[in-house]
Amino acid sequence: MRRAGDGGGGGRAAVAMRGKAARQLVKAGKVVYTIRKRTERRRLPMRVLLIGCGAVGLSLAAALYQAGAQVDLVARGETARAIREGGIERRGILPHALVPPGNVGLTERPEDVPGGYDYVLISTKVTGNEELAAGLALRKTDLLRGEGRLVLFQNGYGNERPFVGLFEPSRLFHAYIPIGFRRMQPNVSEVTVLKAPMDMGSLCGAPGTACAALAEALDKGGIPCRIDEQLGKTQWSKLLYNCTLNALGAILRTDYGGLVKSEDSVSIMKGIIREIFAVMRAGGYETFWPDATAYEEEFFFRILPPTYAHRSSTLQDIERRLPTEIDSLNGAIAGLGQSLGVETPCNTFVTQIIRAMERLY
Repeated sequence: MRRAGDGGGGGRAAVAMRGKAARQLVKAGKVVYTIRKRTERRRLPMRVLLIGCGAVGLSLAAALYQAGAQVDLVARGETARAIREGGIERRGILPHALVPPGNVGLTERPEDVPGGYDYVLISTKVTGNEELAAGLALRKTDLLRGEGRLVLFQNGYGNERPFVGLFEPSRLFHAYIPIGFRRMQPNVSEVTVLKAPMDMGSLCGAPGTACAALAEALDKGGIPCRIDEQLGKTQWSKLLYNCTLNALGAILRTDYGGLVKSEDSVSIMKGIIREIFAVMRAGGYETFWPDATAYEEEFFFRILPPTYAHRSSTLQDIERRLPTEIDSLNGAIAGLGQSLGVETPCNTFVTQIIRAMERLY
């Protein structure tokens, strides 16, 4: 496995010392410096493992490298070869970023990583969470160090379930990304849309500040990021946006702007929105709008227009003949509706169409 650089000598075992005022002590493998009776623990580079080197993961890796973090990646096949030979590049509307070859660690399986990470970032497709959790279970005891956290950078509802039995709820965090990404090449990601900063926090009541260092690093590396102490509301706002646009854009094979050109597609979008609010009311969930009418007004006139040119991840998956995340989006709404006694014909219909399209690959 190729390892990242030591961030300016952070991995060296010894340093030059002059006089009694600069004494080096080594305890339990950690270096402590005593300078004029004041003890300071040497600050090591943030260690991050990133699993999932698609469009989102590549951009995250570039940001963390730019911020000085030590980054290890889990990647396979063509993606791993491209990163090993050409590094990583982020293009688009955010600052351009390059990771030269040899500056990130690479391994093919999560169970083979070194361990001892401050953060483990999951940016794979939701459809692989069960298998991924099984792999991480083999490294449960040494994957994270100290107060390390696992952060899910994924769309949808209920994505954390496979990981709940492996990690304490206080270690599980989510990040919701109102940013559009497109994978140009196996090691190149393009940022196409920036609707708002990325929101990061906990759905389990843990303080979001536990991920403050990660949020600051991403922000420093060119991806706007903020801590969100109301992540439950943010989750539902993200679900509203994605469920309204992703599947329908894939079915009609159009960008988001194309969806508002037809009264019929607008009617379907409104139906999806109203069903989601009905499910929220029945389940006791909240978001930032009191009802569907208030959300529709803001959605069609303020939220949607800046993203007209974006093509949904579901459409990109369909075009590449890959499994989609429909079951964690509209499919999850339909499932919740069924369990709560709420009818969801629009969400159910688009879910069935996407599933049928997948079976025709």
